[in-house]
Amino acid sequence: MSRSCRPEPVYGPRVADALAYAAEAFRHRVRKGSGVPYLVHLLQVAATVGDHGGSEDALVAAVLHDLLEDVEGTSREALEARFGARIAAMVVALSDATSRPKAPWQARKDAYLARLRTADAEVKLVATADKLHNARSLLRDHARLGPAVFDQFSAPAERTLWFYGAVVDVLAEGFEHAVLDELREVVESLRRLPTR
Repeated sequence: MSRSCRPEPVYGPRVADALAYAAEAFRHRVRKGSGVPYLVHLLQVAATVGDHGGSEDALVAAVLHDLLEDVEGTSREALEARFGARIAAMVVALSDATSRPKAPWQARKDAYLARLRTADAEVKLVATADKLHNARSLLRDHARLGPAVFDQFSAPAERTLWFYGAVVDVLAEGFEHAVLDELREVVESLRRLPTR
């Protein structure tokens, strides 16, 4: 057996189940601005979590992190029944909205930041990976579209950029990680972008 193969699986069946579940739930969704299939974002977040030592729970939560926020008809209870209480709690912590209609933008972001402030390191790792991919995508889309890229968001450019900075500040409370350093650098690049 080669050194890259192990006699025991390196992850359990929940990972495959989460991937299949997310692929079906997001099959009609695309990313704002780019039109890239939304599943690509979920896979990128999961890959970053895996690359940075995330546990199987963190990997499953990464794949499912936008489910409650973006897919109508989903619920914490359904997630808990399928993936367990820990995964459901992580996905709730990673969501800025879990019910419809969604609260106003600022209220959602404030509540998200409050949850993130007291989150454990695994949740913070997934949140960092999520925001890192979002921030990198925003930088790339800005290079292609210019300041018009901010028109796709619910809040003005200044509030969107405020939110990224606030996320970095909250994540840094009791959490140090190389991926957070990467996010901090990308957010600094975002702050230098022209918004008009």
